[in-house]
Amino acid sequence: MAEQTTPDSQEQTRTVTIDGREYPLDQLSESARNQVSNLRVTDQEIQRLQQQLAIAQTARTAYSNELKAELDKFNATST
Repeated sequence: MAEQTTPDSQEQTRTVTIDGREYPLDQLSESARNQVSNLRVTDQEIQRLQQQLAIAQTARTAYSNELKAELDKFNATST
């Protein structure tokens, strides 16, 4: 889904593209506009969660690397 503004005579018409087809938002039913809004909110939340996951994966890698370093020290002193 992509939202665009396109020239329409002298004013701009906001459109949304779904499955490769453009639809003027002002001509959609209220229910359809609500669903477009819900999709926008959902897409934003998915993006936020993907960023949070990337942060958590980076932290996990750092913790794992630190644990390996500590275990290497432990193994060096216990042999």
